[in-house]
Amino acid sequence: LVVNVASKCGLTPQYEGLEALYRDKRAQGLEVLAFPANDFNGQEPGSEAEIAQFCQLTYDVTFPMFAKIVVTGDQAHPLYQTLTSTHPHTTGDGPMREKLAGYGIAPNPAPGVLWNFEKFLIGRDGKIIDRFAPDIPADDAR
Repeated sequence: LVVNVASKCGLTPQYEGLEALYRDKRAQGLEVLAFPANDFNGQEPGSEAEIAQFCQLTYDVTFPMFAKIVVTGDQAHPLYQTLTSTHPHTTGDGPMREKLAGYGIAPNPAPGVLWNFEKFLIGRDGKIIDRFAPDIPADDAR
């Protein structure tokens, strides 16, 4: 499960659900791979050390936390360029798009990443199984 994350976002409490999922399923081979990004309203301003410390102390995160990257636009990290172009449809993104618009924030057009905590579920074969909207929690049965 590849997730772009941020420490100062309304969705930041999703770290708790991501960690619970990781602890529950890691023995079966699930990995949660977190990529901090400061793309959305500067909600991940910290250094990599500060981000790691926040996640460990606040949410007891034990899953891998990678270096901060860009996940949107022309400067997007190659991983996110590949993920978004390979799987442009996001499951359940309608409500989040409406919420952002209600706050006066123009959502990124598809296939771009909509916001922090968008999730890409990738199978053991390396193929994307699905892509989930930021406000869909890790324990959602979809």
